[in-house]
Amino acid sequence: MDLDQLTATQAAADLCAGKITSKALTSAALARAKAKAELNAFITLDEAGAMKAAESFDAGRKKGSCKPLAGVPVVIKDNIEVAGLPASAGTPALKGFVPKKDAPVAAKLRAAGAIIIGKTNMHELAFGISGYNAAFKTGTESGVRNAYDATKIAGGSSSGTGAAVGARIVTAGLGTDTGGSVRVPCALNGCAALRPTVGRYSQQGIAPISHTRDTAGPMASTMADVAALDRVIAGGGAIAPADLKQLRIGVDKSMLANLDGDTEAAFKAALEKLKASGVTIVDIEMPKLAELSGQVGFPLALYEAYDDMVAYLKNSGSRVSIENLAKEIASPDVKGTYEGRVIPRKLPGPNNTVSEAKPAYDAAMKTARPALQALYRDTFAKNKLDAIAFPTVPKVAIASNADASSLANFLLFIQNTDPGSNAGVPGIQLPIALGASSKLPVGLELDGPTGSDRRLLAVGMAMEKLFGRLPPPSR
Repeated sequence: MDLDQLTATQAAADLCAGKITSKALTSAALARAKAKAELNAFITLDEAGAMKAAESFDAGRKKGSCKPLAGVPVVIKDNIEVAGLPASAGTPALKGFVPKKDAPVAAKLRAAGAIIIGKTNMHELAFGISGYNAAFKTGTESGVRNAYDATKIAGGSSSGTGAAVGARIVTAGLGTDTGGSVRVPCALNGCAALRPTVGRYSQQGIAPISHTRDTAGPMASTMADVAALDRVIAGGGAIAPADLKQLRIGVDKSMLANLDGDTEAAFKAALEKLKASGVTIVDIEMPKLAELSGQVGFPLALYEAYDDMVAYLKNSGSRVSIENLAKEIASPDVKGTYEGRVIPRKLPGPNNTVSEAKPAYDAAMKTARPALQALYRDTFAKNKLDAIAFPTVPKVAIASNADASSLANFLLFIQNTDPGSNAGVPGIQLPIALGASSKLPVGLELDGPTGSDRRLLAVGMAMEKLFGRLPPPSR
C-alpha cells in the first residue's frame, strides 16, 4: 500500500478484490494519524471502533460484491454527529456530548461500508477560516496545521478533514461549508471538494450556523473520490469525465483581486492549459457581485445562527444552553462574534456602530439574495457557461497563530467562495499546483448553476486528468 498515492476509489476496488485488507489499511491510517499528531487534525481518534469495523469487513467480505466504500477509512468533521463518538463542534461546552445516532450524511457513508476512524478538529463552531482553535490539540502548538507546512494554517472551518486528507492520513472525509469551509481547507491542503447545491444533502444532526447557507460537503484526495462520496450521499449512477472541448468557462476579473504571486501565476497557467486543451474561456462581468453578496452574507449567517443553534442544542439532546455554549467558547474571535453579534442579534455597522440584525436579514432574504441568484442565473444563461472559474482563495496558507483569525484574514479568504455560498449554487475545489516560491498548494474553484452538481463533478474529473494530482507532502 502506498498511502501517498492511494485514492478512495482505488482503495475500495483493491479491498473488494481482496488485494489488501481493511485491517491493514485502517491500521496504517491510524498509525499515520498518530505520527502526524502535530497537525492537530483530530479531536477524537476511534482506534478501537475503527479496527473492530475493519476486522468485521474483512471477515464478511465477498469478492466482487462489495459496497462502494466498503472497508475504506474516512474521517468526519466534529460538528457532524456520529453515534457513540463525541460531537463537540470544536467547542468546550459540547466536548461531553455523545450522540446516539449518526447524522444522515454520516449514516450514508457507514451504510456504504466506510470505516470512520475519527472526528476531525475544526475552527470553533465553524465560525472561521483559519482553523486556529486552542481548545483541542494533540501537538505542542495550537491550531490545526497545514499538511504541507505545519507552521501554516490548514484553513477552515473543516480544518482537520482538509489536513487529514492532504497529509494522506485518509483518502476522504466529510466537512461542512457555510461560506467556504470545505473549499478553503482543501485549497490550502491540496485536496478536492464539493460544496453541493444547498438542500442536496440532509443537514440533520449537524451543528448549524445558517439553515439557508449550510451544507455538508465531501472532501477527498481526488475529484473522482469526491464524486464517489456524492454518489453515496445523494444517489445517482457513475459519472464520466466531461469532454474538455465542449466546455465554456467564464472568468470575472473582479474575482482576481488580492492574489499573491504564487496564486496568480498558477491560476494563469491553469487557464492556458485549459485553453490549449480546447476549453473555451469567456471573459464575463458580474456587476455588483461583491456588493450583493455582502448584503446577504453576514445578515443571513449572524441572524440565523441564534435560532438555528438554540433549536439544535434542544433537539440534539446535548443539554447545553446557548448561554453556556457562549460562556465556554475558547477562541477570542468566535467568542466576540457570539457575544457581540449572534446572541444580541446585532450586525456591524459603519464607524464601529452596531445595528439590529432583523431589518438587514429581511432585506437579504426578500431582495439581495434573489438578486444575487438572478445575477448567477443570468450570467450562466447569457454566456452559455458550464461554470465560472476563479482562484479558490487569493493566497497560499499563512502563518498559524491567533492573528490568522483576524476579521481582515477572514474576509480575504472567503472573498471568492462566499458569493456562490450566498446564492446557494454548487462549487468544486481542485488542486492545480504547488506555488513556485512557497511550495504550498494552490486551488481553483468552479461554480456552476443551481442543481448542476453532477455536471460540475464531471467537469472537475476531466480537469483533474489535465492538471494531475499534487505531489504528497514531504515526510
